[in-house]
Amino acid sequence: MKNTLFLAALFISIFKGIAQEQPNIVLLFVDDYGWADVGFRNPKFHTPNIDQLKKDGLNFNRAYIATPTCSPSRASLLTGKEPVRFQMVRHIIDSKEKAAKNNVPGGEFNLWPTDPVQMPSRNWLPLEEVTYAERLKEFGYYNMFIGKWHLGSKKYHPVHQGFDAQYGTGDHGHPGNYYAPFFKKGNPLPDSSEGTYLTDVLTDGAEKFIGEYDKEQPFMLSLWYYNVHGPHIGRKDWVERYKKEGLTGKDAEYAAMVSTMDESVGRVRKAIEAKGIADNTVIILLSDQGGYFSNAPLSGGKTGGNTLGEGGARVPFIVHYPGVTTPGISCDVPVQSIDLFPTLVEIASGKKPKTKDIQGKSLMPLLQGKKFKERNLFFFRSYEDQYTAIMNGDWKMVKYHSGRHDLFNIRTDRSESKNLIDIEVDRAKKMKKQLEKWEKEAVPEF
Repeated sequence: MKNTLFLAALFISIFKGIAQEQPNIVLLFVDDYGWADVGFRNPKFHTPNIDQLKKDGLNFNRAYIATPTCSPSRASLLTGKEPVRFQMVRHIIDSKEKAAKNNVPGGEFNLWPTDPVQMPSRNWLPLEEVTYAERLKEFGYYNMFIGKWHLGSKKYHPVHQGFDAQYGTGDHGHPGNYYAPFFKKGNPLPDSSEGTYLTDVLTDGAEKFIGEYDKEQPFMLSLWYYNVHGPHIGRKDWVERYKKEGLTGKDAEYAAMVSTMDESVGRVRKAIEAKGIADNTVIILLSDQGGYFSNAPLSGGKTGGNTLGEGGARVPFIVHYPGVTTPGISCDVPVQSIDLFPTLVEIASGKKPKTKDIQGKSLMPLLQGKKFKERNLFFFRSYEDQYTAIMNGDWKMVKYHSGRHDLFNIRTDRSESKNLIDIEVDRAKKMKKQLEKWEKEAVPEF
């Protein structure tokens, strides 16, 4: 009997030791944060905490969103799938009033008035889609969600998609004001006192979760900011500082939003250090699409008809995995938002994912400094004439409904100023065929 009890205790001890080796994971997902809007690329912005995260971790210079727009970007992160495959090609209209104003019907799908092909797009992430939270739960993780969801109304919220708890999450794509009460209807933070700033309130929640976490199982914290999406209302202290430095109007407001978000990154890292878990916590920072303002030297942006340009589809992406990533290293391999799902699964399980129904690939080889097999990356959205693209290494082709094709070498021309479609004829022909083949496979009939 004593031997049996001893063996049982030994196995429990071993199991706990294995469980404790699983790292905690913190995903910081920023809204509309441009690739160039970070201090280490543009000294206009004060982002010391993100700059430090870059020094401590691995910086992906060429990270992209599969469908660079609000809701689909989130869906690609959660599922590891190209969102067009489950017909989410635009953002979700988040109010009946706005839907009526834009002549967009409700129900499971919406239409967009200026979309040339009138492709229906989903109004929520289907519950049958498997999220990274559901997969991580299989490996013993506790999943906490804080902030912006924008993947459907209450019955499609995070707690119905594998997350154990949520905080500050409503049906809205953005707040009405970054100062309390934040939202006119359906406010998920009704107890916030007047004068409090939304990003700070969400960060308070993140600090509280980390500081009070007392479970033996590892956790994943998904902090999805409403920042730096409009309305562009910066925290007043930062606005004043940027004005003293010469910025005016919305430039000062936006820069202040960036710096407040950067403060949040620093506060979360300090909370992790205070908890004593910094050496066993992975920190990931990523944006959901390119910025609303200038994205120079990149072309395009969130709006303006060139969202598949580098300024619209390329985003900041940094991973700090203690003991795995080499500090201060940058990677120029093109990667995509769909790669996060299998990467998280491999981090959590310690094994290469075998999921066959996703398009993402685990980035663990790149995190470990190893080689990564070259592949095609595909992009798709349905708002205007420009709608899809293919990327292979340094080369990128963009396609329009009107029949136009653009071809760029991103390594030598990141501003996409030299269209090589009539010069690199053989390459263009090959990439056209590859893109057409993908469209037939991935784009559903409607």
